[in-house]
Amino acid sequence: MIELAERHTFKLPAQCRSLIELKSSDDVEDLAFEEPYYLLGEGSNTLFVDNFYGTVICNRLLGVCIEEQESSYLITSAAGENWHNFVADLRARSIDGLENLALIPGSVGAAPVQNVGAYGVEVATFIEQVTAWDIKEKCWVSMNREACQFAYRDSVFKQHPGRWLITSVVFRLPKDWQPVTHYAPLNQLQGHVSAQKIFDTVVEVRQRKLPDPKVIPNAGSFFKNPVITKAQLDELLLKWPDMVYFPVAGNQVKVAAGWLIEHLGLKSAFVGDAAVNPRQALVLINKAQATGSDIKQLALKIMKQVADASGIMLEPEVRLVGQHGLVQLAVEK
Repeated sequence: MIELAERHTFKLPAQCRSLIELKSSDDVEDLAFEEPYYLLGEGSNTLFVDNFYGTVICNRLLGVCIEEQESSYLITSAAGENWHNFVADLRARSIDGLENLALIPGSVGAAPVQNVGAYGVEVATFIEQVTAWDIKEKCWVSMNREACQFAYRDSVFKQHPGRWLITSVVFRLPKDWQPVTHYAPLNQLQGHVSAQKIFDTVVEVRQRKLPDPKVIPNAGSFFKNPVITKAQLDELLLKWPDMVYFPVAGNQVKVAAGWLIEHLGLKSAFVGDAAVNPRQALVLINKAQATGSDIKQLALKIMKQVADASGIMLEPEVRLVGQHGLVQLAVEK
């Protein structure tokens, strides 16, 4: 068995049967993909809550190609590139659009899976194409934005885990850059708002609010911000007039899950060494020697109390991997 604690940022004690590091796309077609297997990037959105009795395939594909066109830049990045380093390198080259997504942990290949987003920007806006190996059909596919079926923190890749091994992502970033600053604290920026100012502000805020996984093991935002109807919102506002929410498309709003957790007095909650981060309630942390059982019990405790108080069922944003694959958390009614 192979140790996995250093392969995911929550650093839970777990092992796998075998592990493959993929460093060349030429080797993809030779992989056996024997069940069970799990596709892993940098492990910033994965928690191994038990020993995994299968093969972990680590995507280590590297390389970035930038093509300047008349009105935009076309950037092709291998899936194993570090996401923040990729964003920072583009900013250094004055290629803008992804600055709101700075310091999000993980790899480029994980970005379309989660449709990562922050401060009013989702990566789906800029994705032109995703190249992947279709494990089921045993063929290469190039998927445009529509085929990726992007939604809030969701995609066809997340809906069908293990179906595609993403090898590269193509982004189109327009030269006619426009700042996105309607989310706090970016809406408080004064004077000329440059891409660099947004980048620096996002990095500063994330470093201040979110624990560094290298110092305090964590997987970033543990829960999605739930989307509810305006009718549900109106009912909850009678109970909690100061509840934090954001408008989304149609008759829906997005509720701040961190606010719900904190408002219900769960910011100090813990089970064993798994705890809610005291600075940002949306983040769960491993204080020292947390186990998979600790984190599952803590997550279920939070989900149940939020559901009982609000009728809202929180959904984990992170992926929990057990003995034979993904594990779903469900609150008993």
